[in-house]
Amino acid sequence: MKLTFHGGVKEVTGANYLLESGDTKILIDCGLAQGGSFSEKHNWGPFPYNPKDIDAVFPTHAHVDHTGRLPKLVKEGFRGKVYSTPPTRDFANLLLLDSEHVLMDEAERFKLPPLYGVREVEELMAKWEGVPYHQEISVGPMKVTLYNAGHILGSSIVLVEVEGKKIVFSGDLGNSPAPIIGPYDVLEEADYCIVESTYGDRIHGELPQGAIEDVIEDTIKAGGVLMIPAFAMERTQKLLFDINELIENKRVPPVQVFLDSPLAIKVTDVYKKYKDYFDEATMNILRGDNMLFDFPGLKKALSTEESRAINEVRPPKVIIAGSGMSNGGRILHHEKRYFPDPNSTILFIGYQARGSLGRKIQEGVKTVKIHGEEVLVRCKAVSIHGYSAHADQRQLLSWLHPMRFTLKKVFVVQGEDESSSAFVQRVINDLAVEAAIPEEGKPYEL
Repeated sequence: MKLTFHGGVKEVTGANYLLESGDTKILIDCGLAQGGSFSEKHNWGPFPYNPKDIDAVFPTHAHVDHTGRLPKLVKEGFRGKVYSTPPTRDFANLLLLDSEHVLMDEAERFKLPPLYGVREVEELMAKWEGVPYHQEISVGPMKVTLYNAGHILGSSIVLVEVEGKKIVFSGDLGNSPAPIIGPYDVLEEADYCIVESTYGDRIHGELPQGAIEDVIEDTIKAGGVLMIPAFAMERTQKLLFDINELIENKRVPPVQVFLDSPLAIKVTDVYKKYKDYFDEATMNILRGDNMLFDFPGLKKALSTEESRAINEVRPPKVIIAGSGMSNGGRILHHEKRYFPDPNSTILFIGYQARGSLGRKIQEGVKTVKIHGEEVLVRCKAVSIHGYSAHADQRQLLSWLHPMRFTLKKVFVVQGEDESSSAFVQRVINDLAVEAAIPEEGKPYEL
């Protein structure tokens, strides 16, 4: 049996892992590499394997850094099946269609053919089957089971059983227990584990609801604009959930809140479709109040005209818009307008990849280029890491702990070099298990 890493090594994005047993080949994830651009140029390169030889793909969740090259896989001859939870399938359909026009623009900029088109997304969905948690799927000699990763709604840990061995892929593990979707599943044993390490060198800080309460209050007092770049999936829903609680309990003054993201609005509708995946605490809230992702003062901007109309509303106000790393989307228009205002604040609630505009702001740059124009950065910049949808170092170790007696090796992926290296050392020291950052493209015999 062979395992080869074709992305997600010493970087957070671009997860793509090939597992082979005899003639059977499966992929775990097939994502876009992201950084300074929505899609890095090397995504246009050929796959390091023949897509026609792949029997099945198991996307751990819908984020494009885990699904974004699936339509390209179809375009280049993939004829197998795709399996995930039903929410992941529905979310991925929305995210891939939404990404298509952004990728078209980037292809033009790179002077390359389109990465994929709408037709490839449609073909992909025809091959994609929704499977609930804990139901076994057979692909040749491999038996695959999905478990709750607690990262976003429908996100999965993937367990593969083959040749008498158990191989576990963590996917993105959640900051558990997460609001709305509850805690991740804990597996008791495995021979090999491929584990993410986005926050492998850090511990999350304060509880986010109290922190966001302070930021909202401070921005209102200053009479400024609170800009929150947020991914359409999960971060936005958590934010709406928390702001709803703050407003209902009168913990912040009344303020106009704008959700300026057609994709986030559509994704929120999919959340409502899959209430069976909500945790018990969220279901209890729903039984008493059906406005889980809505509250007085929230305005949703679907059209471009509605987005532009936000400019006419005088501060203070809160604007939630994509993309989460400020490398595209409607948030750029608001940042361009309000970055020079010292009374305004930009709040980062998620990981900012190296090279992204968000990361540059976090690192303290004083001018940035947006839409070809130089923009002064005089607003405050605040980061709340507790809002991350990723497990921190302590949670990752806790998740691995029950498997420590059976594990032969842990492969640490999906983190920048410093983060992955720090986590490798903690696994070795704390769990007495062999661990390493794998080499990209090198086949490992399991």
